[in-house]
Amino acid sequence: MSSGFGLIVRFTLRDEAAAAGFDELVARTVPEIQKHEPGTLAYVVHSVPDEPLTRVFYELYADKAAFEAHEEQEHTKRFLSARGKFLTGFTVTFLEVQAGKGPVSS
Repeated sequence: MSSGFGLIVRFTLRDEAAAAGFDELVARTVPEIQKHEPGTLAYVVHSVPDEPLTRVFYELYADKAAFEAHEEQEHTKRFLSARGKFLTGFTVTFLEVQAGKGPVSS
């Protein structure tokens, strides 16, 4: 089994209107990921209690090639192009599997 390739992205949104717009963008993008990306094992969008202007994405791919394929999808490019107008910033943390239970193992 592959060791997988993962990341966490933390988005900070401008205001409540921007949060609503961002959530709509996500709602249009996620079904395309589900439909067209077999190498995307998990793509989970979280809200954060007590931080209404924060969204956290957890992404897990079969391998780095699956992540690169995700980045080349038209729906991903549209998301990446449109997200900026909703944000004050974001951070990306790349992950390596240490141990655990899930669709991939080390």
